[in-house]
Amino acid sequence: MPDGPEAATTHDDEPHESIEARLNWLRAGVLGANDGIVSTAGLVIGVAGATSDRTTILTAGVAGLVAGALSMAAGEYVSVSTQRDAQQALIAKEADELATMPDEELSELAALYERRGLSPDLARQVAEELTDQDALRAHLDIELGIDPDDLTSPWQAAGASAASFTVGAALPLVAIEVSPDPIRIGVTFVAVVIALALTGLISSRLGDSEIRQTRAIWRNVIGGALAMGVTYLVGIAIGDVG
Repeated sequence: MPDGPEAATTHDDEPHESIEARLNWLRAGVLGANDGIVSTAGLVIGVAGATSDRTTILTAGVAGLVAGALSMAAGEYVSVSTQRDAQQALIAKEADELATMPDEELSELAALYERRGLSPDLARQVAEELTDQDALRAHLDIELGIDPDDLTSPWQAAGASAASFTVGAALPLVAIEVSPDPIRIGVTFVAVVIALALTGLISSRLGDSEIRQTRAIWRNVIGGALAMGVTYLVGIAIGDVG
């Protein structure tokens, strides 16, 4: 391990944070697709239980896809906007503290590096050099884990959520529309179960839970199957009443 300030300024956790951020995005995408699969499959199978008219089923499925994608996008936009506002408030607060009490902030930065395992003298040296380079960035990094140049965009998050939901929702919609009438519900059910098994496997791997992969897959598949079964029965009941 190298000695000196270079060793301290190479933050071993930064690559991990970057990887973790990417994994969080991928995980969110998988979950969004999973929501699209389950909600749209339940909707089209429920409608198919009430009527055999393809136009009605297609209309309901497309409406559910659009409504779900917009709902996901709006929810993600609000959530990420709130997070971004909080981060920007912390950045402004840190900048104000650096401007009004720089000596105290320098001592605080040195103390934080001491907690990371540096000797007091080396911690002070590192803190001084980082302060000379970019005091705000140094404090944001070690105190708050914030990169001011890498704040999540609410619009990007909204678009990603809408896109992942749409991709997932398209599968049951296409499956039920292209399948022959006598087997369309069965084909859709099988296609959805396979897709849910795949998203369950991906989610478990992203969560680093290989030991419990089978359990995660079964949870995903059973939950989706129950949703489709219940909505199908509801559709049959409403169709009989009509």
